[in-house]
Amino acid sequence: MQISSRFTIAVHILICIETFKEDYKVTSDFLASSVNVNAVVIRRLLQQLKRAGIVDVKRGSGGAVTAKPPGEITLLDIYNAVECVEEGKLFHFHENPSQECPVGKNIHAVLDDRLEQIQGAMEREMKSISIQDIMNDTKKLIEK
Repeated sequence: MQISSRFTIAVHILICIETFKEDYKVTSDFLASSVNVNAVVIRRLLQQLKRAGIVDVKRGSGGAVTAKPPGEITLLDIYNAVECVEEGKLFHFHENPSQECPVGKNIHAVLDDRLEQIQGAMEREMKSISIQDIMNDTKKLIEK
């Protein structure tokens, strides 16, 4: 299992927006140069973040800004905005385990609740970390 790079790129985007908003017009090209990906990737993520109410984007070369204070944007908000998790489930269970096999017919009973607990723990932790927390850590490293 691996969360796609969309999540970390989205976090990177938000840190850049907040870090450079006073000094630069933060455009998709500007962000792409920091992330080192094609600007199309950035524009797609910005649209997802916009739909989630996390950023505002002005067309053309208007740039992007956060739609709410960084302390109110959690990693879970970002994850929910950019990850394509089917039906809100982090884990995808294999289809049709054999009902003839003693393991196959019981695997859901022994694993489903545990997977929900794991996902819940991850979501609680992500909800406790804001973009402001990440920005604070970033500033400390920049100032070194």
